[in-house]
Amino acid sequence: MACGGVEGGATRSVAVILNNDGTVLAKEEGLGTNHWLIGIEECCKRINDMITAAKRSAGLDLDQPLQSVGLSLSGAEKADVKEKIASTLTSTYPTLSDSYDVCTDTFGALASACDAAGVVLIAGTGSNCLLINPDSSTHNCGGWGHSIGDEGSAWWIANQAVRIVFQHQDGLTEAPADITWLKNKVYSFFEMENGFGILPHLYDDFKKPKFAQLCKIMATEGSDDPVVQHIFQQAGWYLGKHVRAVARHAHPSLLSAAGGLNIVCVGSVFKSWPLLKAGFLKGLYPSEDTSPVVSEFRLLFLTGTSAVGAARLGVLHGPTKKDLPLKHDGSDVTLLYEHTQ
Repeated sequence: MACGGVEGGATRSVAVILNNDGTVLAKEEGLGTNHWLIGIEECCKRINDMITAAKRSAGLDLDQPLQSVGLSLSGAEKADVKEKIASTLTSTYPTLSDSYDVCTDTFGALASACDAAGVVLIAGTGSNCLLINPDSSTHNCGGWGHSIGDEGSAWWIANQAVRIVFQHQDGLTEAPADITWLKNKVYSFFEMENGFGILPHLYDDFKKPKFAQLCKIMATEGSDDPVVQHIFQQAGWYLGKHVRAVARHAHPSLLSAAGGLNIVCVGSVFKSWPLLKAGFLKGLYPSEDTSPVVSEFRLLFLTGTSAVGAARLGVLHGPTKKDLPLKHDGSDVTLLYEHTQ
C-alpha cells in the first residue's frame, strides 16, 4: 500500500505519495497549513485537497485510503492540536488515510535528511530550532511566532529592514549605513507614497508571508548593500544562538559523531548562507566562550521537501511500525557548510 506525507508551512505546503520502498510516486504543492493562521478546519481541508490531488496524480483509487499519512506541520506543537487535526481528518475525510501521525515541521525535516538524531534549524517565513536526541528527548528554542520571536526568519529580516528605515527617517536611531537603496525598495514593495502607507500592512491588511517576500528581494537584489548585509549578519547571529541554546542539551554521542553535530537547515533564508555565515559563527561561538558547546558540525541544507520525512514518520508510527528507506539523489540534501577543529 502507498503512504503519504505533508510538509506544512505558513506560506506553502507540499504533499507526497510514496510506495513501500520509499519511491516518490507523486508530489503536489498547496497553500499554507499553519492552523494558527487559518484554523484547524481550513488546515485539514487544504491537507485533503493536496493529498487527493497527489493520489490522483499517482493513479490511485481516490476511495481507497492510504495506509498512513505523516503530517509535519508548522504550528503543530501541542498534543491537543495534533489530536484535533488527526480526528478532524478521520471524521471529515474518511477515505483519505487509515492513520495519521502529526508532528511539527522540525521532526519531518530531520527524518528527511538523516537516519540519526540531530538538530533542525528552520528559517523560512518563520524560524524554529529543535534538538532531537537518540533517546527521542527534545529541546526547543524559538518557534514562538512573529510577535515575540521568529528571529533570523524571512519575516524577521524584512521587519528589521522596515524598522531601520522608519527609525532612521524619524531620527530615533541612526542606520548602520546609508539607507537610500533599502528605503526605495521598502517604499516600492509596499507601494507607499509616504511613511503612512505602511500602516495598513501592519494592521488591517497584515500578512506575514507578504513581509517574507521582501526578504527575497533584499537577498537577490541587495546583497551588496551594507544595511542589507548588516541585517542578514544579525539574522545569522540569532540562528547561531538558537543552535548553541539547544546544543547544551545534546547527547554526547551527537557531538562526538564523525563530522560533528548534524544540523539540518530548512527554509529559503539559507539560500543566502554567504550573508548569514559570519553572524552565524559569532552566535554559535561568542568571543567570550572559552569552551565551545559544539566543536564540530555540519550544516545539511534540505533542498527537497520534508514531506518525505513526514511520510516516513507516518509509517513508522502507524499500524505497520516499519521504516521507509531514505533515497537521496544528491540534490535534495546538500552540505551547506562544515566546521572542523
